[in-house]
Amino acid sequence: MDRGGCQMSGGGGGGGGGGGDAIDQHGVITLEDLESFTEDQLSDSGNGSLEEEGETMEAEDGSDRLLHYWQEVARGHQVEVSADMAEPIQQLSSDNQGRSQREHVPFTLLLRKEKCGEQLYEKRHYEKGHWACITMREDTYEQSICYGFMRIMRYICQQNSLGDYLGMTLPIVTILRTNENHSVISQDVTVAYYLPIEHQAQPPQPYDGEIVIEVWPAATVYTRGFTGPTNEVTIINQINAMAELLDSPGMCVNDSFIVAGYTNPAHSNRQNEIWFLERR
Repeated sequence: MDRGGCQMSGGGGGGGGGGGDAIDQHGVITLEDLESFTEDQLSDSGNGSLEEEGETMEAEDGSDRLLHYWQEVARGHQVEVSADMAEPIQQLSSDNQGRSQREHVPFTLLLRKEKCGEQLYEKRHYEKGHWACITMREDTYEQSICYGFMRIMRYICQQNSLGDYLGMTLPIVTILRTNENHSVISQDVTVAYYLPIEHQAQPPQPYDGEIVIEVWPAATVYTRGFTGPTNEVTIINQINAMAELLDSPGMCVNDSFIVAGYTNPAHSNRQNEIWFLERR
């Protein structure tokens, strides 16, 4: 997982996250459901926070409602969602002229390790591919992934050399580094988006000068799913738990890891995976 800028020795991949209703009982909007998310679903969510706005909310259109919802949830994570995010949020919530399919990053399953009927981890192979990456350095891990994801969203939604919606892929991944004993996470966090298949050969260039298009080489990944928030404490716990499950943890890179997210990073009940990269 050696990186120059955003590059690392591997990519992300897809199974095991992010399904369900657009807003469930925990108020979670999944990335996979964003594009089919309608204003009616928002109004009927039972969340209450939108309807409590009364006449002001009634005067707002669908994009304002979505923006308001994101802003309310994100504030709980000390993240501010600016007004210029209304258009990207709305775009990801529409069918985009029929292009509402979400691609999963392709991989080949090599092994599934189970014990007493419980899945412990999977071993997968990913081919090389183009990823759009941005490295953030906010006060907390949570803030870095949220702000990084919003900038990637702008790139997906027209702020690119094609001037067009590129399409959503899952998962959105973050690359992080730790110290030798996995007790501290580096403040630099890279958020990355896999380019859809139709854009792999000629990736559209971002308007944002801090987003870099990288070619990630093929990699073998050991991955395990988990739910909930992804902050410094939970990530350290997941890294240590995964290390204990592997028969030979020394065969994996020891100071760089990936968190694969299938759910909007502003929400607490996220669907995630922790990834270890096999050494070359």
